[in-house]
Amino acid sequence: MNSALMHPHFLWLLLVIPIAVFWHYKTIKQQHPAIKISTTEGFSIPKSWLMKCRPFLFLLKIMALGFVIIALARPRNTQKSSYTDSKNGIDIVIATDVSGSMLATDFKPNRLEAIKKVAESFIQKRTNDRIGLVVYAGESYTKTPVTSDKTMLLSALREVQYNGLVLQDGTAIGIGLGTAINRIKNSKAKSKIIILLTDGVNNVGSLDPISAAEIAKDYGIKVYTVGVGTNGMANFPVAKDSNGNIVFQPQKVEIDEKILQEIAAITKGKYFRATDNNKLEAIYDEIDGLEKSKITENRLMLFDEQFRSWLLIGLFVLILEMILSRTLFKSFI
Repeated sequence: MNSALMHPHFLWLLLVIPIAVFWHYKTIKQQHPAIKISTTEGFSIPKSWLMKCRPFLFLLKIMALGFVIIALARPRNTQKSSYTDSKNGIDIVIATDVSGSMLATDFKPNRLEAIKKVAESFIQKRTNDRIGLVVYAGESYTKTPVTSDKTMLLSALREVQYNGLVLQDGTAIGIGLGTAINRIKNSKAKSKIIILLTDGVNNVGSLDPISAAEIAKDYGIKVYTVGVGTNGMANFPVAKDSNGNIVFQPQKVEIDEKILQEIAAITKGKYFRATDNNKLEAIYDEIDGLEKSKITENRLMLFDEQFRSWLLIGLFVLILEMILSRTLFKSFI
């Protein structure tokens, strides 16, 4: 909330106050009759507190004038608010693979953490869109439904980790895509997007990835697919030692690029291959550029007028001066 004046030019009238003070003290002697005598010794009497306070009446007049001038300038508090038309936004679901292979260290520190870091930056950029989060391995579930609450979404994203006790291990691309479709299919947004990330081959699940892509097409959902993994060999988790530490061994990177390309083609999306952290970040930047929200911003200005308070105070001070000058100070010449 900001304070402002609607008619600030009226403040120039405040220059009248020093002029009035100067004129008052210049002519004050003319306001009191006087006689010339050789000595005033016989008339010397101490001044009462009323006599000492009489100049206070003039101060009240000056104060009243100042308050009225400020009221004329019309002070008011201004509150600005804005909102966007959600119908012009985009609904997005990020469906990410969290199978054991996502702990491979060809990305730093590993594939899963690299995906989370880049996704976090992407979410923060999409201020006007609703975003949801689906995780899958051999099974899938919705981590966060489509929401505009970015704080909750980012918190949920940071919690994502590999846990073989929660999800059956494996890579069920069709199941992951199907869950993402369920989260977004009934959206009223002008555009519905799924970003599907995986580092492997569809090897489990009851829903075929191509069938899931056809369902997405029927609902007007565009799917951007991302294959995550370097070319050649990478250190994959293969077991745990006696201390519970994960043991890594070099293995060949296998990504079912054909399936991912078909999913993207069927849904009129696009396939990307991320071979390192920088490439993954560039892919998200490209998707961000391809899918821009058309936002209609509506601004509201709310005014809380304050001039009445200043005017009432000024009138009160003026009336107080009139009452005092006609009662308590009436007997003074």
